[in-house]
Amino acid sequence: MTKVPPEERKLNSEQKKAVEFGDGPLLIIAGAGTGKTTVVTERIKRLITSDLAKPQEILALTFTEKAAREMEERVDRVMPYGYTQMWISTFHAFCERVLRQEAMHIGLTPAFRLLTDADATMLIRKHLFSLGLDYFRPLGNPTKFIGGMLTHFDRLRDEDVSPTQYTAWVKSKIQNPKSKKEEEKLELQKYKELAGAYKAYQELKAKEGLMDFSDLIVNTLALFRTRKNILTQYQNQFRYLLIDEFQDTNIAQNELILLLSGKRKNITAVADDDQSIYKFRGAAVSNVISFRKHFPKATIIVLSKNYRSTQTILDTSYRLIQHNNPDRLEVKEGINKKLLAVRGIMGEQVSFIHADRVENEEDA
Repeated sequence: MTKVPPEERKLNSEQKKAVEFGDGPLLIIAGAGTGKTTVVTERIKRLITSDLAKPQEILALTFTEKAAREMEERVDRVMPYGYTQMWISTFHAFCERVLRQEAMHIGLTPAFRLLTDADATMLIRKHLFSLGLDYFRPLGNPTKFIGGMLTHFDRLRDEDVSPTQYTAWVKSKIQNPKSKKEEEKLELQKYKELAGAYKAYQELKAKEGLMDFSDLIVNTLALFRTRKNILTQYQNQFRYLLIDEFQDTNIAQNELILLLSGKRKNITAVADDDQSIYKFRGAAVSNVISFRKHFPKATIIVLSKNYRSTQTILDTSYRLIQHNNPDRLEVKEGINKKLLAVRGIMGEQVSFIHADRVENEEDA
């Protein structure tokens, strides 16, 4: 079977419906290999060529640099010459672009330096003994807890928890009059120290003109929440929002999307809850499940024609993913997510390989 480039494929009925969808919230449930990137790029093309929006009025966000580059390349291939000023990027790249222009409105320098993981570790190590640590007091190994603390701070920001909120939560636990066991008191001491260190770490970066990757999202949220004039400016600019890999967004990123959607609510989210694999990075599949809650009038379109795999593989995968029920969109929304192979061949039966070593598994 000759492989047809995605941009030259004829759209199937579900894809065409998604591409030609008008205004309002749209959730596209796109299973593996169903041409979701083709749908996103064709939708961008239609919005522009139909004079529904200028290129700079469309914001397309995705999760990884690779996905952003692929989408940008696809859009470039399908668009006529002369269309520029496209806003296609990752969440972090978009927020960095905003903060480079607007950070001064919340008292931060637009000339901030972006920290790598190694930079963040060195910064904490340099100021370690000024963080007021006792439970986590470093003894023989001064850097023993740094990695764990930074990971904890990242997760707090992924879940949109500020130092003030974290401190208030700890205080509410301490003020609880119920008698506590010794181990509970130690837990509270631990969280109290973490709350203090979290606050000190954020203040330290602001003072020295530094940000790490989580700060890009958090500070953009702070900008939009406290400076409504700036938020309105970006809401007016972006008439249409397109979010790829929506199942991989975390709570903070979802809050950013909700703010940007504004009154128009012209948001297209492409997702598959069955492909959410980044929970360890803070991804919240609940964002997909709660889409209808945030946008009650949302239209849901399911892409179920698979262009990649055989029907045997698809059927086997479908049986396996049923073990995640009832916490799946298929159950929550009463939709059918069973994929159908366009290739029209069943393929070889799936077999189970059990090996005692990785090398033997590869040889099997």
